[in-house]
Amino acid sequence: MSLYYRPTRTEEALERLAAAPLTVLAGGTDHYPARVGRPLAEDILDITALDALRGIQETAQGWRIGATTSWMQIIEAKLPPLFDALKLAAREVGGAQIQNSGTVAGNLCNASPAADGVPPLLALDASVELASVAGTRMLKLEEFILGPRRTARRADELLAAIRIPKPRAAAHSHFLKLGARRYLVISIVMVAAAIESERGKVTTVRVAVGACGPVARRLPALEAALIGAPVAADLGSRVRAAHFAPLEAIDDARGSAAYRNEAAQVLVQRCLDELGAAA
Repeated sequence: MSLYYRPTRTEEALERLAAAPLTVLAGGTDHYPARVGRPLAEDILDITALDALRGIQETAQGWRIGATTSWMQIIEAKLPPLFDALKLAAREVGGAQIQNSGTVAGNLCNASPAADGVPPLLALDASVELASVAGTRMLKLEEFILGPRRTARRADELLAAIRIPKPRAAAHSHFLKLGARRYLVISIVMVAAAIESERGKVTTVRVAVGACGPVARRLPALEAALIGAPVAADLGSRVRAAHFAPLEAIDDARGSAAYRNEAAQVLVQRCLDELGAAA
């Protein structure tokens, strides 16, 4: 018989994790569908009653997105254009019921190669806040997700929040997704980009591609090539095939590695062009 804990204090949740291995549950939108027709075999720590982990707070340094913040809360939040990519991705996470239940932190901890939230959060230079009874540590998102269904979270830790730093200049972001149909579909390729600009020139840029390989990746060579470029509707003209070497594209039922590489190039160019035109 499995145990089910639903603490109301973060301290109690961390003490439970320190005492014994538990499966942390927030929205449960991936956990429960994978177990239809059979009882839960693992002990559960339900964190949905932890009010301290819910919502978005702005500080002088940036924004803190609590672990149990839902995708619908992201969609409805009043956030600057820097967050446009994350809002667009939030609308792709299932239907309205899933968006109301599924959480941003759950999407990261699930560590699916096709997790819609990962590329935009990489483009936002996100870090994760990992809490335990011993204290809190911060990890860059690219250091947190290690592979399919694998993260750097220890068994005694809780992903308490996602941290987004404030940009130093005017900032915008954009997100595009390719699937077999328009909505309610697992990605074949998805792309997110964020730029900061001054005097009409790119000063900082981050471009991330997901669903192509085991983990979403940024494209550092392309980012370097875009620094100093005019912010305009042809921003994607600097995209080259060599920029996509980090992707490690794979073959699967949704597409071949060759198709993914080609689609990624098209989507990145389109994303940058649209971002340049909007910014």
